[in-house]
Amino acid sequence: MSGPRHRRNRPRPCWRAWLLSSCLPLALAACGSAEETAGDNGVQGVLLDAQMSEISGLAASRRHPGVLWMHDDGGNPARLFATDASGGRIATFTVEGVTKTDWEDMAAFVLDGRPYLLVADTGDNGGLRRTLQLHVFEEPAVLENARLSPAWSIAFRWPDGPLDCEAVAVDADGGQILLVSKKRTPPELFSLPLRPQGDGLQVAAARGALAGVPAPALDIPADAPRRRRYEHQVTAADLSPDGRRLAVMTYRDLMVYTRQGAEDWSRAIARPPAIAALPWLPQAEAMGWRADGSALLATGEFIPAPLFRIRPPSPPAPAAGTPPTP
Repeated sequence: MSGPRHRRNRPRPCWRAWLLSSCLPLALAACGSAEETAGDNGVQGVLLDAQMSEISGLAASRRHPGVLWMHDDGGNPARLFATDASGGRIATFTVEGVTKTDWEDMAAFVLDGRPYLLVADTGDNGGLRRTLQLHVFEEPAVLENARLSPAWSIAFRWPDGPLDCEAVAVDADGGQILLVSKKRTPPELFSLPLRPQGDGLQVAAARGALAGVPAPALDIPADAPRRRRYEHQVTAADLSPDGRRLAVMTYRDLMVYTRQGAEDWSRAIARPPAIAALPWLPQAEAMGWRADGSALLATGEFIPAPLFRIRPPSPPAPAAGTPPTP
């Protein structure tokens, strides 16, 4: 399961009441103007549907303007939700032909002119899984309750033993899938081919450590809230529609790495990212770029949960003497 908590440790009702009283009026006002205010930070909606109580993956549709795709955590049926821009459920797609162990992230992309969704069954809190799976679905043309089977699936393992991963992005132009480790300090980037040759078990390739991710505090008091012990862990990632910016989210922060010129992602993640603190979210685990690349959307597990719209943070100023970007 995602996150460091057990299911019985649900948030107390007090924050739910606060969220409804504080965020719901804002969300209702935002519902009619989500497109017009895309460049502003704010609450774009609130997830209230009981079926969507453990959202751990989010992606903006490349086929249906204004539509978002979401999935929930392990322990729930294998299904994908299509929602409107405010997080209201439009349709539920029951996934057939796969075993759902621990779905933790998703991505939307276009390949050879066709829109696809990738779902990452990569969660491994206990570090016990020998193999993991990625499932790719052609994005449905009609948004109504139906069944869905993968166009292809990828089975893989890590190069150096089991690890937990909740952050996946697709670089369709580069023909690769990018994966970021959750619990390693600093987080590490891995890659896999998007369309592997053959059906054999793939081995993820290590691409380097992510620079600039805040490390865990070393002076956490014993009575500190449990959140402080894991707020540095990576829970989601997504690549901007133009393929130039990799967004990475922890429970506390949002970071954006920008690729310069024709460099690969190993070089891009070695530079300090643009970074901003997240708005408060209950168990922040789902994040993705808007389809136009103007902003990022983020939400958390548990309902009600706000759906935040966040401007990409500004890149850090270049160090003195740094040559201009080619």
